[in-house]
Amino acid sequence: MKKILVLSAFSLFMASCAMHKNPANGNFHHLNNRAMTNISSIHEATKPVSAKLLFKGQDGTVNALQIQKDGLLEKHVTKVPALLVCVAGEVVFENEKGFKQTLNNGDYVNIEPMVTHWVKGVQDSQLLLIK
Repeated sequence: MKKILVLSAFSLFMASCAMHKNPANGNFHHLNNRAMTNISSIHEATKPVSAKLLFKGQDGTVNALQIQKDGLLEKHVTKVPALLVCVAGEVVFENEKGFKQTLNNGDYVNIEPMVTHWVKGVQDSQLLLIK
C-alpha cells in the first residue's frame, strides 16, 4: 500500500511538472512574465549589416548582428578576445592570417584580438558577438 501511495504521489508530481513546462521555451516557464523577443526583430530589414547591443554585463557585452545575403561586415579589429556565434543563416568569417570558416546555425568561431577580420553573408543571418 505504501508503494502505491508513493507511486501515485510521484505520478501526480510529474504530471504537475509536465503541465507547467512550455515546449516553446523549455524549462523557463518562470520567465513567462518577461517579454520574449527574437533577435531578428531588433534590426532594420533594409540594412545589409546591422549591429545592436543586446546585453551589457558586468564583465562584457553581447551584440546582435544581422548580415543579409551578400552583406559584408568590413575589415576591422577587436581589442579583446571575442566569440562569434551563428544563430541563423550562413556567413563566412575570414581573417588576415588566411583563416576562413563558414558558420551555420549553432557554429561559432573565436576571434583573436588585434587581428583584422571580416564577415560576409551567404544567406540572411543572425549572429551573436560575445566580448
